[in-house]
Amino acid sequence: MTNDVILKVQDLQTHFFTRTGVVKAVDGISFELRRGETLGIVGESGSGKSMTAWSILGMVPHPGRTIGGSIEYLGENLLEKSAGEMRDIRGSGICMVMQDPLTSLNPVFTIGDQLMETLRLEYNEPRRSLRQRAIRLLANVRIPAPEDRLINYPHQMSGGMRQRVVGAISISREPNLLIADEPTTSLDATIQLQYLRLLKDIQEQTGAAIIFITHDFGIVARMCDRVAVMYAGRIVEQSDVEDMFDNPGHPYTEALLKSVPDLDTDVDTLPSIEGQPPSLDALPVGCSFEPRCPYAWERCQEYPPEFMLAPGHSSRCWRAE
Repeated sequence: MTNDVILKVQDLQTHFFTRTGVVKAVDGISFELRRGETLGIVGESGSGKSMTAWSILGMVPHPGRTIGGSIEYLGENLLEKSAGEMRDIRGSGICMVMQDPLTSLNPVFTIGDQLMETLRLEYNEPRRSLRQRAIRLLANVRIPAPEDRLINYPHQMSGGMRQRVVGAISISREPNLLIADEPTTSLDATIQLQYLRLLKDIQEQTGAAIIFITHDFGIVARMCDRVAVMYAGRIVEQSDVEDMFDNPGHPYTEALLKSVPDLDTDVDTLPSIEGQPPSLDALPVGCSFEPRCPYAWERCQEYPPEFMLAPGHSSRCWRAE
């Protein structure tokens, strides 16, 4: 692994073992992430985006478990770490910003208490010093009057403010890998833009790598350097962002891009993708997208390998053969 590679995921498989069968939530995905780089992971709900994040953090919920592959973080395989070692890595090296800040913040503790609790893990300092650090963190995420906000409870703040607090907690121990799981979903358009700018500023200041999980290609265009498109637990296309928009190599990527509204075009009905994603406990033998694909042919009954369309641009579609 080269020195600038923070994370290298190879053939990662996370499955859930249920009474009805094996649910292949993440089914053999591979990607790399470098320092200061932002990778967007895109796909419909249930495609495996969030489960990829939970797998990296070592927090796959029961009855799931990671059964294969490797997750190399700074050259060490996280799947070989003990529970205690993973607790040390979470927060200090790898941190996650959740989709809904209300599920991340404890409603019975003040913002100051929750920030200082996290800071105490990193800094052995008296409460007064931790309080000053907490104030600086809130100021860094552009919360006005940070001294006053320390005594607020989560319910006393707006959604945008709560998301900024979660961001402050996430960077409090200066992680070098930040996983953002659709953090702007609950924000209105104006606050969403401000929060995206904030994440970019944090990245420039700290040099952290970011995995940005989203279903919004507009966010991908604004935030990401590279993008991985997931469908039915697998990555079907990877590329740098510009090449993905200009030359989509997989029919699923093409369909997702067509569903993005074009403000310069007057249409009555937005394009949509016909059909539904397959059940992850009963995946088809061949290409998972074949039942919904307008280009499907006999060869699609066999699952396609990874084809290189250009340097750094891969697609799992027989049309690229």
